[in-house]
Amino acid sequence: MRPARPLALLMLLALAAPLGACAGSHDARAWASQVCRTLAPWRTEISSLTTRTQQQMTTRTTPGQAKENLMTLFGGARDASEKARAGVAEAGDPDVTDGKQIADGFVASLATMRDAYGRARTGIGALAITPAESFYDQVAKVVAQLNQDYQAGSLDTSDLKSTELQQAFDEVPECR
Repeated sequence: MRPARPLALLMLLALAAPLGACAGSHDARAWASQVCRTLAPWRTEISSLTTRTQQQMTTRTTPGQAKENLMTLFGGARDASEKARAGVAEAGDPDVTDGKQIADGFVASLATMRDAYGRARTGIGALAITPAESFYDQVAKVVAQLNQDYQAGSLDTSDLKSTELQQAFDEVPECR
């Protein structure tokens, strides 16, 4: 059996990139504050799931154990992303130029991330655990696709077209 250590590094890379993003009722500051309060637990949950999976995957595990661990990770990340998406949707639209478009973009990004995790969970679930070498090669492909899907929907407040929202995200304590 091949050690799962490279798999842990792939998982960390797949989940670490979006953790730096911050986003989230009506005036710019209030909306940003609410979105950031919504996204903080999401980021924490994704980070926690990543850490736990990395710890589990750095020890020698069977393909069956690795499959179970990854399905738990991706299912948890999918559920956390849906909770964050719903919370951001509840924030409504900021009262800024193109506020509805901006809010819709945040919601869509989180839906894309939720769906990416769901597809990764389904992909891992469909893998045969024997032979082990083939299993780990296929896991790497699922994780590579997750990275690609995730990047397509990643949240980035640095490119907002609203100066008011950029300033709000930079200033409200919940976003720091």
